[in-house]
Amino acid sequence: MNSEGKNPEDVAIPLFEEQASVVKRRVVTGRVQVSTITREHDQMIDEVLEREHVEIERTPINKRVEAAPAVRQEGDTIVIPIVEEILVLERHLMVKEEVRVRRVLSNENHRERVTLRRQEATITRDPVESSAVQNPQTDKAVKTDKET
Repeated sequence: MNSEGKNPEDVAIPLFEEQASVVKRRVVTGRVQVSTITREHDQMIDEVLEREHVEIERTPINKRVEAAPAVRQEGDTIVIPIVEEILVLERHLMVKEEVRVRRVLSNENHRERVTLRRQEATITRDPVESSAVQNPQTDKAVKTDKET
C-alpha cells in the first residue's frame, strides 16, 4: 500500500453515466373530416280535427213592440231581432223576424303523409400524406416521427 492508503493494483476506471431527457413535439398523424347526411322518411299522422260552422234560421215574428228588443242568447243560439218601422195612423215597432245563429261543432278524422328529416354525422379519418406537416400555430413545417 502506498501513503494514500490505496493498493497500487487497484485501478479506478471511469464509467459513463446515462441521463434521460424528454423533448415534446407536436406530431400530426392524420386528419378527421366530419360531414352530415340528412335522411328523410315519411310518417302517417292520424289526428281528429275540430271544425265549427254556423246554421242560420230565419223565423218570421210579425209582432208589434214598443222598443227594439236586445240581442240575446238562448243556449247555444244567438237571437238577433230585426225591426222595421211601419207607417199607420200611429207609429209602432214591429218585430219583423228573428235571425237565429247556432254554433255546431263536428269532428272529423284527418290523415296526411308528412316528410320528416333526420341528420347523421359521418366521420372519415385520413392519414397524413407527407412527412412534413404544417403546424397551424406557427405555419412552419414540423418533422414527423418518420423523418427522425
